[in-house]
Amino acid sequence: MEKNLGFRGWFYFRTGWQTYFAYIFAAINTLTVTYFLAIENYPSLSVIFPTFFHYIVIVAGTGVPLLVLVGYVHFKRSKSFRAEQDILVETSPHFRRMLQNTEILLPAYLKLTELMVKLSENKKLTDKEFEEVSRLQQELNEHIDKREVSIK
Repeated sequence: MEKNLGFRGWFYFRTGWQTYFAYIFAAINTLTVTYFLAIENYPSLSVIFPTFFHYIVIVAGTGVPLLVLVGYVHFKRSKSFRAEQDILVETSPHFRRMLQNTEILLPAYLKLTELMVKLSENKKLTDKEFEEVSRLQQELNEHIDKREVSIK
């Protein structure tokens, strides 16, 4: 597998940024702007949030649990996450390859375990079982010959 350090570094940078720093910077920016441009200028809101520290504590105390709940609903209760994962599998050649490998290997594993049990009981294999094993070998060889990791 070719390793392009430039693109890998770019991918790691983007992941680190979007996963960690962007949210922290966005939260700090939002809290600062909303407090100093809105809360400070309205006396009625200054009663609820007397200082910037109080504002941060109250917003974080209600916002973090709310956002955790929204994230939970996104992953466990909404159809949007399922759609995202469907698209990921459809567009990623690596996921598609894993799915195809699994689909071809599961019947082979099942047949192998059946034959192992039979052989461990000192039973002879029938001609039909030999034919099934030959067919599975042929399917696996065809799968190996035509496999590729690309998006069509």
